[in-house]
Amino acid sequence: MEEVAPIAAGPGAGEKGLKAGALGLASSVVIGVASTAPAYSLAATLGLIVTRVGPQAPVITMLAFIPMLLIAYAYRELNAGDADCGTTFTWATRAFGPRIGWMGGWGIIVADVIVMANLAEIAGVYTYRLFGYESLAESRLWTTIAGVLWIAVMTAVSYVGIEISAALQRALLTVEVVVLIVFAVTAMTKVYTDPPATAFPVSASWFNPLNVPSAEALTAGLLAAVFIYWGWDTAVTVNEETADSTHIPGRAAVISTVLLLVIYVAVATSAQAFAGVGTEGIGLANQENADDVLSDLGSAVFGDQGVGVFLTGLLILMVVTSAAASTQTTILPLARTVFSMAAHKAVPARFARVHRKYLTPTWSTVGMGLVSIAFYVLLTLISHDVLADSIESVGLAIAFYYGLTGFACVWYYRRVLTRSTKDFVSKGLLPGLGGLMMLSVFCYAGFHVYADPHYGATSIDLPLLGPTGGVAVVGLGALLIGVVLMLVVTREHTAALKLQRSLLPRKLAPQTAVDAASRYVPADSRSGVGGDWFDLVPLSSTRVALVVGNVREHGLHAAAAMGLLRASVRVLARMDLPPDEVLSHLDDVARQTSSEWARELGGDGGERGGNGGPRRDGGPRGDGARSDAGPDVAAVTCLYVVYDPVSGRCTMARAGGWPPAVVRADTGAVSFPDLPSGPPLGLGGQTFQNVELQLPPGSLIALFTDGLTHAVGHDPDEALGRLAETLSQHRRPLEQLCDLALARLLPGPVDDDVAVLLVRTRMLDERHVAQWELASDPAMVGVARAAVTGQLEAWGLDELSFVTELIVSELVTNAIRYTDGPVHVRLIHDENLVCEVSDTGHTSPHLRHAATDEEGGRGLFLIAQMVYRWGTRYTAAGKTIWTEQLVAPAEGP
Repeated sequence: MEEVAPIAAGPGAGEKGLKAGALGLASSVVIGVASTAPAYSLAATLGLIVTRVGPQAPVITMLAFIPMLLIAYAYRELNAGDADCGTTFTWATRAFGPRIGWMGGWGIIVADVIVMANLAEIAGVYTYRLFGYESLAESRLWTTIAGVLWIAVMTAVSYVGIEISAALQRALLTVEVVVLIVFAVTAMTKVYTDPPATAFPVSASWFNPLNVPSAEALTAGLLAAVFIYWGWDTAVTVNEETADSTHIPGRAAVISTVLLLVIYVAVATSAQAFAGVGTEGIGLANQENADDVLSDLGSAVFGDQGVGVFLTGLLILMVVTSAAASTQTTILPLARTVFSMAAHKAVPARFARVHRKYLTPTWSTVGMGLVSIAFYVLLTLISHDVLADSIESVGLAIAFYYGLTGFACVWYYRRVLTRSTKDFVSKGLLPGLGGLMMLSVFCYAGFHVYADPHYGATSIDLPLLGPTGGVAVVGLGALLIGVVLMLVVTREHTAALKLQRSLLPRKLAPQTAVDAASRYVPADSRSGVGGDWFDLVPLSSTRVALVVGNVREHGLHAAAAMGLLRASVRVLARMDLPPDEVLSHLDDVARQTSSEWARELGGDGGERGGNGGPRRDGGPRGDGARSDAGPDVAAVTCLYVVYDPVSGRCTMARAGGWPPAVVRADTGAVSFPDLPSGPPLGLGGQTFQNVELQLPPGSLIALFTDGLTHAVGHDPDEALGRLAETLSQHRRPLEQLCDLALARLLPGPVDDDVAVLLVRTRMLDERHVAQWELASDPAMVGVARAAVTGQLEAWGLDELSFVTELIVSELVTNAIRYTDGPVHVRLIHDENLVCEVSDTGHTSPHLRHAATDEEGGRGLFLIAQMVYRWGTRYTAAGKTIWTEQLVAPAEGP
């Protein structure tokens, strides 16, 4: 295993470690065309199409091109937004969520695995025919052995490098296209110069779809024709290995479909004109030749003497090489889809391994080769006609994931469809029409045409349903297996999302200090749900703490770690500690938690240090290999802000992440304070630094996690610029500003979850605050009581006078007795009544039960019994003991 690298570093486009820039436009077009295997597809499918629709086969190949072109536009637009080798899996996940996305990836897997059986069968048959072993070509055992060997060889070619694969495809496709052109020209020439008995001239009726006998025949013909076009999307699947990965793969996909249209219409028309649609001899509707029309046509078109023998042999060789080339190019998208799913944690992570030397997927390439072999052998055992059943059943899987891609494009870009006519057409109208066409064909064929037990070569007696067409059983059954697997695979994502939402505030409670609005946006990929949180914690004296944080891992354990850290923050906040001390204590919590989880979940102690502590690199997400052992709680960012509505002061500190965006109400200027970035939490022994701002009332403070700057197509500077531009409209309601910010910074699906907390500051009315400075003289105790009583009368709170006098008397007496310097008393009348006594001492008072023979020690105990809550907070000048009493609501008239 020395040649195998660790698991892909990250799930994002370009982060997985594949060989970037290995392919250009020409190579991408070659791979796109070669993946469809034009010669093989015509050999295996043209007879089926003619059998279904008769002489209208040419127009069916043209009609099948229309949805292909529309879906190619969807691929082009989606790839421009996110050049991920997972294609439909990734895009559908972003558009519709992980479950639908997983089914999109499963559709690709099903289609590729089923067609591998078809490719292997025809490669095996034609290999024997090339060397004249007709008896072996008719043997199910020997064709299966040859097919298995072809899959194994082409899997090995895919394993050793994308550039070798591209070079092989260029050589094979050149021979293939040249021979097809020679075949079409020769056949058409003979039709008009030396026609055989079966020939009849090209007619306009061949291109009239209204002449197709029935809707069932049209649907069956279209699905078979869809099969001959299928494969061009391989040009997009290798996007992460292509130069200019956001543009060249999409162009190659569109070019490939147009080239295929020309090839297929030309060959289908010439072959039909030469051989006719008869059911005997070389007629294309002859059931004996339906799965291989080119073998007999080759000798009839080229002749059986001289050069004709050579060209006939070359035609057979071309079908062999076409099937072999398509086998290899089918492994490419199959392996890369599974590879991307593994990188996104939708399948076991070991399938995301990359070869150190070749920079190709290892486990996914070999694993999918073995799965294809197993399915081929199984289908050989249960099917009477492997070629026919596999071709038509794969059409269902193709229609499913192509249609899903079309709909994903529309939903992915839904917010920009009205930006311009071009966006509406290319991102909405064309992909949407392609998706609708594919959906219609899928439903009608799967549940009506193919379900007929008399359709196809195989019928299976199903419990409850009775005899059912084998094509429907194989095609729909494979997709239904995916539904079961999807529920199993995505249950952690579902559980993590539920846990995440249950641990976040469901609704922010109203606060005197600020108006607040918040948003949590879960990632659209399975790998992105996890550790972002926000919180708003009420503190003493009407102050409030604002928090956003991010556990830089994903999944169920990250959500659990987030819940633990959020609870810790709330506990530390209630201790009235300054922001830097809160982060220091939270750093200890994160470090201890990381060590404990590493031991309990089997984490790599080498990664975290010899004592089980966390790594000290503090690197960003995506650096290095991932671990399935659980989240690295050492990689936690947190921004902690305390706002005081009495003074208007805002104090903040951060551990990694971004500073808040601040909009001053008086100037409307948007700034990102120069707040020193401490290291991520969990490293231990780190220090953090406070920064204090003076804000006028009505100012905005926006706290956000780094997922807001990770949107596809945005660099951080651009994202922060967009955020600043949005927040400059600071007079809008907070809910509107939140929605506007998300719409502008996250116009489409996102890779990472996002937490946003937006607040507008308030200042308490000066009339609701009263404060006095007292000299350190016992006589001042009476002065304090009188001043407090008078202020309570002015506020209409006479019923609280007795308790408040007792509180002030006890606390001021203790302050004068045990400290030097002035004593400050402050009353704050908000929803409740806050009484504060501040002195220059740093000794913390302790609540205790005095013995019956003790003269002191009862004052603080009595205060605690009479107030709603109380506490102590420390400042640079000393300490403040505060109490809070409930104020009865004013009675109505």
